[in-house]
Amino acid sequence: MKNVFTKKWFEAATVRAIKTMAQTVIGVVGASTMIGEVNWQMVVSASLLSGLMSYCTSVAGLPEVNDD
Repeated sequence: MKNVFTKKWFEAATVRAIKTMAQTVIGVVGASTMIGEVNWQMVVSASLLSGLMSYCTSVAGLPEVNDD
């Protein structure tokens, strides 16, 4: 837990958050397309929220950041 909020942790958490946000964009746009119209405000909102939640769950620990 001592490696939380270090530079290495921040880099790993940012990569995870970006991947999570990209997955959210793909999912929301795909689902919206099936409905008929993409609500871009909803896409951005859901993506930002997923990125924030990714950072929050990363506080519990990241396997990429060893407890050396």
